[in-house]
Amino acid sequence: MSPLKYWMTVICTLFIAIGAASGQEVKNVFVEVGGRVSFQPTSINPYVSSILWKQRDGESVVKAIEWDAEDGVFIPNKNFNNITTLNKETGQITITNLTVERSGLYTIDINHKEEEQRFKLEVLPLLPKPVIKLEKIKVNPDAVYLICEYSETIIWKNSTGGTLKGSPHSPKGELITVEKQGNPDVFYTCTLENALRNSTSDPVYERDLFKESGLWWTAFIIIPILILVLFVLLYKVWSRFHRKKYNVTSKEGFLLKFTIISNVLSVLSSRLLRLHQTASSLT
Repeated sequence: MSPLKYWMTVICTLFIAIGAASGQEVKNVFVEVGGRVSFQPTSINPYVSSILWKQRDGESVVKAIEWDAEDGVFIPNKNFNNITTLNKETGQITITNLTVERSGLYTIDINHKEEEQRFKLEVLPLLPKPVIKLEKIKVNPDAVYLICEYSETIIWKNSTGGTLKGSPHSPKGELITVEKQGNPDVFYTCTLENALRNSTSDPVYERDLFKESGLWWTAFIIIPILILVLFVLLYKVWSRFHRKKYNVTSKEGFLLKFTIISNVLSVLSSRLLRLHQTASSLT
C-alpha cells in the first residue's frame, strides 16, 4: 500500500472513531412546504427544569422555542410564532406551516445540556406538474429540442419506457434532442423527482412535434373544386358541339362523357398523389 493510501485510511478511521465516540445521532427528515413536523428526544430525565430547541443553519443558531419551570413556554424568534408548540412532558417540538427557511439542523438542550440526538430538516418545495417546452432546430427540420425547465432531479423517458440522457439547459433544467422516427404514436415525458415524490408531465407525441405541411391539405380542397368546374364545362361543351357534330344518341353521349371525365379524374388523382408525396418529403 502506498503511503498516501495508508494515511488516507488512517484519517478516515479516526473520523469514524471520533463520530462513534461522540454518540451524536443525526436523523434526516424531509417535509414538503406547508406540512408539519415533530421532533422528540429518545429519552428525557424524570425531573426537567428547562427545555430549549434550537435551529442551526451554518454558523447561524436560532432559538426556536424554550420552556423553564419558572417562566413557562417562550418563543424568542418571531419566525416560529404561531407555528411552534412544545410538550414539556416529552420534550417534543411540533412545527406547522413549514417554509423552506425552516430547513436546518435542530438540537435540544435539556436542563441546559445539549442532547446528542439531532434532527436535520429539509423542507422541499411542492413539486409542480412539469410542462415540456418545444424548440425548433432551424438547421434540421427533422429534429427538435424538448426542454424541462425545473431545478429538481429530471428524468426523461420515451414511449418504450427507456430513460434518455438529458443535457444541461440554461438557466435551469435539462433538454433532449428528439429526431423524427416516422411513428406518430412515439411520445416523450419529463418527470421531476425529490426525496418524497415525483411528478410526470403529459406525454408529448411525435405527431405534435413534426407537423405535416399544409400544402397537400390545400390541394385536397382546391383540386376537387377544379374537378367540379371542369365537369360542368365539359358537359356544356359536349352538349353544344359534340351531339350535333357526331349525331350521337343520349346513351352514347353519356358513355363518352363518362370516359372523358374518368380519364381526367385519373390524371388529376395521379397528380394529387405526387403532390402529397412531394409535400411529405419536405416535412
